[in-house]
Amino acid sequence: MRRLAAVLAALPLVASLALAFEPSSDPAAALLYAPNHDGGGYFNPWQRFDWSLSRFLRWQFSRNPFDKSRTPEIPLLANDGSRLAGREQSATVTWVGHATVAVHDDDDVFLTDPHFGARALLPKRKVPPGVPIEAVPPDAFAVISHNHYDHLDAWSVETLPASIAWFVPLGLADWFRERGRPRVQELGWWQSVSHGRWTITCLPAQHWSRRIGQDVNESLWCSWLLENGERRYFFSGDSGYFAGFAEFGRRFGPIDVALLPIGAYEPRWFMQYQHLNPEDAVQATHDLGARHMLGIHWGTFDLTDEPLDLPPAALREAVAAAGADPERFRTLAIGETWHVPD
Repeated sequence: MRRLAAVLAALPLVASLALAFEPSSDPAAALLYAPNHDGGGYFNPWQRFDWSLSRFLRWQFSRNPFDKSRTPEIPLLANDGSRLAGREQSATVTWVGHATVAVHDDDDVFLTDPHFGARALLPKRKVPPGVPIEAVPPDAFAVISHNHYDHLDAWSVETLPASIAWFVPLGLADWFRERGRPRVQELGWWQSVSHGRWTITCLPAQHWSRRIGQDVNESLWCSWLLENGERRYFFSGDSGYFAGFAEFGRRFGPIDVALLPIGAYEPRWFMQYQHLNPEDAVQATHDLGARHMLGIHWGTFDLTDEPLDLPPAALREAVAAAGADPERFRTLAIGETWHVPD
């Protein structure tokens, strides 16, 4: 009955949603538009993820080739977040930490995967959030890429203002409503919805989902495109490298700012499917036709084999190896605000 009630409540939204684009004529890209749900849950039509306990245990009990005895050096700038309450004449991007970015565009503020909490289930936060959670304005909105604990934090959702509007992939709206957050809209891949002057589009990502209370792939995962007529922002959430980046560039390019993960990528035999490494992120930036790329998803939670502060240096090496323009690629200190060039 609860699921039926949710469907009925969503009918006005369904009427406002539309497929962003027709399927591509490219056979590889066409799989991005194929059905992505069966009786067992959601899946990536181009390649299913082999998540098994045996592969996870193989990783956990394998030798880590990286020396992690040194305390990582994570850059941190003091930022009380007070500027989020004002108006930007153009746009700024502030890195809160991990996959959480606060974009301040004219009068609007939106957050990506807002996580201000002390833990991602078990891993402890290594540095405090770049801005205090109390600084988030009540008229902000937020996008969620998937339900893993380093991207969807119950404490943050329950502590942020109840007036915030949430945009989430299919299968997560009930989770928000159960926590007293009814301003939530579910979208499937290639669906768009309007929010003020923004068009928010849910796009494919190469990942998976699971958390306590939700089975493997019971809810969808995604990336997001947010555009307001002046600027386009792409937030990949968690994703391995796949044909989607080229398709997004072809359909939506040019993109002004791409927020791409550059951390939590080793060992590659286990992480390659689900997480970009810096080399992948450089290629994805090229595929997207992004004018600027901000490397995120590092420096906050120690999740994988590589040192927590390695990704920025690895990104610089990847940019140089690709012969790419280093001005297009940047990382920030936690709490640092970057002004998007006009």
